[in-house]
Amino acid sequence: MIRSTKIVATLGPSSNDLETLERMFLAGVDVVRLNFSHGTTEDHRRLAEAVRETCRKTGRTVGIMGDLQGPKIRVGKFKDGKITLKPGDAFILDADYELGDQGRAGLDYKELPRDVNAGDVLLLDDGRIEFTVERVSGNEVHCRVVHGGVLSNNKGINRRGGGLTAAALTGKDMVDIRTAAEIKVDFLAVSFPKSSADMYMARQLLRAAGGEAFLIAKIERAEAVEPGALEDIMSACDGIMVARGDLAVEVGDALVPALQKRMIRMAREANKLTITATQMMESMVASPVPTRAEVSDVANAVLDGTDAVMLSAETASGRYPVETVASMSRICAVAESSTPVSLDREFLDRVFTRVDQSIAMAALFTAFHLKVKAIAALTESGSTALWMSRLNCGVPIYALTTRTGTRYRCSLLRDTYPLMVNYAGTDREELLAESENVLLDAGLVEKGDLIVLTIGEPLGKAGGTNTMKIVKVGEHRRA
Repeated sequence: MIRSTKIVATLGPSSNDLETLERMFLAGVDVVRLNFSHGTTEDHRRLAEAVRETCRKTGRTVGIMGDLQGPKIRVGKFKDGKITLKPGDAFILDADYELGDQGRAGLDYKELPRDVNAGDVLLLDDGRIEFTVERVSGNEVHCRVVHGGVLSNNKGINRRGGGLTAAALTGKDMVDIRTAAEIKVDFLAVSFPKSSADMYMARQLLRAAGGEAFLIAKIERAEAVEPGALEDIMSACDGIMVARGDLAVEVGDALVPALQKRMIRMAREANKLTITATQMMESMVASPVPTRAEVSDVANAVLDGTDAVMLSAETASGRYPVETVASMSRICAVAESSTPVSLDREFLDRVFTRVDQSIAMAALFTAFHLKVKAIAALTESGSTALWMSRLNCGVPIYALTTRTGTRYRCSLLRDTYPLMVNYAGTDREELLAESENVLLDAGLVEKGDLIVLTIGEPLGKAGGTNTMKIVKVGEHRRA
């Protein structure tokens, strides 16, 4: 069964050796995530080369996503590594303090005293511990513990409702963007963007460093889902990540499922990629099988239309990284098989203003009604394949490209399977023949099958798709 939804797996101590990488690739990983919050520049270089070596060995097209750390809004370290807080305890968050103790802790984020006021609610360690701010005195935030627990070194801080002013891009992020460009990541995820300006800055820095990655905006701030804000961020990125961890802490966990559905729908309508992330199969960090609730969570994201589902600790530090990928792949495939295809309804009220987009939509419509074997999109930039992948026509889309970068950037597109075409000439008939050879040699079609093919002329021009053909496989095949 061909799986439409892609799987992103985070690399870490459990999955950074070549043997495990190979097993994960064969189990179904489509994109690996390098978390720039951990490791050195040399670590990231080594992992990127290991991924590419494994791609060559397995024949799989697996993209690389770099994930920027973003602002560190965290408590500092404690003398004994951790403390235990009880409801009603007084506690001070002090921007001038170093090693914490039972009564106060330092802050990595020195601007917190300027960002909060009496009555604000602060949530620490992903919401497990809750403080109410009683007053602010200079660089001290005096709090009262509402929900206690164990608080250890460097745990994160969120303000309920958002409102912290930390910039999305830190000095470390700017260095990491240069590293991302150097190792040629295919996707770059930007943490905590509040507006399109954050994404424009990241894109400028990436392009200046020579990077061509698709930019993914991680939606994890309350401000990012306010009316108009999400549309603004989407206008400046290539895709979004529904980052449910920090988002749930800031807006409340009960709001996240509806937000997830709205974000995925909006992104698909805006021709943007979507990744659904955070605790999708968290129990498999320590268990070889998922819980029933996790199965439903993954399946629902698939039914929502997400391009990809993401694994974090499950593959980075869990005991069963390969089994987790295999389980997620199985869940996705079964969920997709239960989804009815109703393409005609999807075309209602759509307006196409570009020739290449109109050709992409015509190819979908034709493939759906003729029940062809495949859609072959010859693409330079990947745009034609992206537009096709926004609607489900029940026919696999093969993105055929002569550009290695485009091949790997298409690895995240739902319903899309990238393939390389080794042709450097300008003769259209020779390119069509070579494209048919690629599909036939891969066993994806057979001679006599009907396919829909899109191509742009003149050849080699990005964004120039202007022709759709209905082809019987074998008509252009060369000996």
